[in-house]
Amino acid sequence: PTTDVRQRILDEATHLFAVQGFEGTSLQELSDAVGIRKPSLLYHFNSKDTLREAVVEGLLSHWKGEIPRLLAAAQGGHDRFSALIEAVVEFFTSDANRARLVLREILDRPEATEERIREHLSPWTSLITEAIRLGQESGRVKLDVDPEAYLLQVVFMALGTVAVGDVAEAMLPANAAASSLEQRIAELVRIARDSLFVS
Repeated sequence: PTTDVRQRILDEATHLFAVQGFEGTSLQELSDAVGIRKPSLLYHFNSKDTLREAVVEGLLSHWKGEIPRLLAAAQGGHDRFSALIEAVVEFFTSDANRARLVLREILDRPEATEERIREHLSPWTSLITEAIRLGQESGRVKLDVDPEAYLLQVVFMALGTVAVGDVAEAMLPANAAASSLEQRIAELVRIARDSLFVS
């Protein structure tokens, strides 16, 4: 069906744009990766720019529905923290190209990306930072936490950890024990949790 082809195009575009960059990916290469002819691709997306917008929109709009759902489902501070961090980690580790693409878009098109992030995520990030403030008032969250700075650091640590993948291990001495992505994510969650909540 048409929906399947459209989704395959979006998936391959996410992969190729993340790995090669938008400018480094041709429509023909994308058509070949999907297994369709170029006119068929252009039937679904009339230009490469339209396709790029659809890919980025899909990544960001996912969180427009996911964040409020997670906040509503979780009972308290620890539950909300766990639900949000697990959702972010799962979303990006299930396809590391998502994290790579978000970082590429931030670097390649900062103004356009800033506008989209503000449109899709700003109302929900405000709820998260307000929840941190409420946690501080109740004594569950450390008073020295800056809610906005904390949120940004945790999000970018997660994006960066997933985006760089195994390349990060090159920073370790050759005789050091290998650190899997799962171990690095677990450490990221520990750092984020321990720096937020009062012991």
